[in-house]
Amino acid sequence: MAEPGVLILAGPTASGKTEAAIDLAVRFGAEIIGADSRQIYRGMPIGTAAPTPQQQARIPHHLVEFLDPGERYSAARFTSEAVGAIRELHRRGRRAIVVGGTGFYIRALTGDVELAPQYDEAVRDRLAREARMHPPDVLYEWLRVRDSRRAEALDANDTYRVMRALEVSLLGPKPELLTGRENLRTAGIPFQKLFLDVPLEENDERIERRTDVMLEAGLLEEADRVGPGAVAASAVGYPQAFAYLDGWSSFDELRASLARATRRYARRQRAWFRSEPNTLWVGRDRLERVAREILGWT
Repeated sequence: MAEPGVLILAGPTASGKTEAAIDLAVRFGAEIIGADSRQIYRGMPIGTAAPTPQQQARIPHHLVEFLDPGERYSAARFTSEAVGAIRELHRRGRRAIVVGGTGFYIRALTGDVELAPQYDEAVRDRLAREARMHPPDVLYEWLRVRDSRRAEALDANDTYRVMRALEVSLLGPKPELLTGRENLRTAGIPFQKLFLDVPLEENDERIERRTDVMLEAGLLEEADRVGPGAVAASAVGYPQAFAYLDGWSSFDELRASLARATRRYARRQRAWFRSEPNTLWVGRDRLERVAREILGWT
């Protein structure tokens, strides 16, 4: 039996891709696999804008809210677990829709990037010292100079991932270590990447509304509970919340900085997916048609 194919739906934060994916999943008998490097963490639904309990009750979600906020995750692990989840869905006669805004996860899943597992204790120790001595933007600028494409996919305050990207860049490729990593392409599973094309002005308005909803829902209390030491606490929204909780900003400044940081992140996502191989930019009203015409879903 031929593989039913996988629909991959990306888009900027606050674009409405979660609801769009759920509507598609209901229509085509699919389940959803998350591709978001922050929604993987449990206990952080407000700051990560994770699918609500009501949304998850409508359609089963996989690789969402399953990891402790202090645990590290990688694109390689995501790819392995996502391919496994897709195969299980296909075995059960269900289709798979991968949804998220983490471009590097999606690129790894589709086999459009090499995942380098290099590790060098001396290099990592050096980067750790640099991180203690300099603010995050210094490391980020270093990465931007060495590997601008990967820097575009990362938040400047995500020190762990910036350091990891720098480590890979400094060590250089080791092709002999990159074999044997399964992805959709090597597994022979067809796929189509879509980017939910929402006008910039509309997306900015959605971000403004989401900012108010997050603050009203208890973002500050959630950030205080998670704590700044958690790996997941580098996600957009938490550094701004910690600054307020530490007395470095007023509430109005918190709201403005949170909305501004989210807009910047959404623009980085748009820039990333403009160069993403074989990605169609489509409006929400065309998603169902594309799934029918390209993947043959009925």
